[in-house]
Amino acid sequence: MTALDGKTELQMVSFQAPKIRLLRSFTFEVSGVNQVLDFAVFPEPEFDLPIFCANFYSTASTNIVVLDLNPLHDVISNKDYKDKYYKELIPLGLKYAELLPWGGKLTSESMRFFSPIVIWSKFSSNQDNYNVLYSAFMDYYKAWLELMDHAEEEKDASRISCNQTAQHRYLTWREQKDPGHQLLKKLVGEENAKDLMRNFLFHGVKELGNNTFLDYFPEYKSEDGTVNMKRSIIGKSYENRPWDEKGDFIG
Repeated sequence: MTALDGKTELQMVSFQAPKIRLLRSFTFEVSGVNQVLDFAVFPEPEFDLPIFCANFYSTASTNIVVLDLNPLHDVISNKDYKDKYYKELIPLGLKYAELLPWGGKLTSESMRFFSPIVIWSKFSSNQDNYNVLYSAFMDYYKAWLELMDHAEEEKDASRISCNQTAQHRYLTWREQKDPGHQLLKKLVGEENAKDLMRNFLFHGVKELGNNTFLDYFPEYKSEDGTVNMKRSIIGKSYENRPWDEKGDFIG
């Protein structure tokens, strides 16, 4: 897709495969201004696999990184789910937490969708961290692929439905709160930006469930019944990594 400036090219590719409902990559570069990579892999509802998520945003001066195996279910209070997918990956997370330090305040609302091994980092463009970032991406992706290889298909209809609802909740949050919406709107216009968000980046919002954002997150309901558009409305912000070396949430 060509942006409204007639120069910027937005590149999109997607795949489906056994165990994978959607693998998609979205990239673009505005010459001399910024570069974006938004890469994600969503499992089929028959699997409670985490969602692979890589969001990289670069400007002439700053790089912003989010790389994670986003948990499908709660990892703060659900120890069984946390241990199932993350116990063996804690050393990997600690390795890159040292190389790509915590990027500053992160809201408690966002925290529910991150795992103990999340990489949330900011660094200046004059820092030579690109090789580290590439290695982190490859190591995390290989870790996710290995989890996928060993994942067993769920047969219980109630568990499948639970997984589907959890993924739909995640997609509904991301579609509403994604910080890239304004940049997309500037590049391709409001209508095309919404179409990209709903039908490509967060495909499944329409297909996996009928609940709205306010059904899942009623605390965002304004007095007039619309969604409160503030980035954060409840809870604290985390200046430092809120997990200990065992992957336990310390808040």
